[in-house]
Amino acid sequence: MRYIITLLEYNTFRGVVMIRIKLSAVLGERRMSQSELARKTGIRPNAICDYYNELADRISLEHFDRICEVLDCNLSDLLEYVPNKIPKTGKYLIQEEHGNRKNNR
Repeated sequence: MRYIITLLEYNTFRGVVMIRIKLSAVLGERRMSQSELARKTGIRPNAICDYYNELADRISLEHFDRICEVLDCNLSDLLEYVPNKIPKTGKYLIQEEHGNRKNNR
């Protein structure tokens, strides 16, 4: 059985990440396809697709260096910080499940 998850459900499950990847807008402005960008940068099409659709949990600095070079843009043209409505630090600190933090038990 295949499940369809709405964006709201996905963000609630995964946690809202407030670093936005604006690759889709930049490619649209330059009338360049994802596959063309993949060919010119040597980055796997799946990675480009994840960046394009803002599905990437982690980004490669090497990838974004290549993307900026091909698109002749700055990193600030591709990434945007949007402040969190609900804090994740301070007294609201979210503990990582699998990190190097020790649980205080």
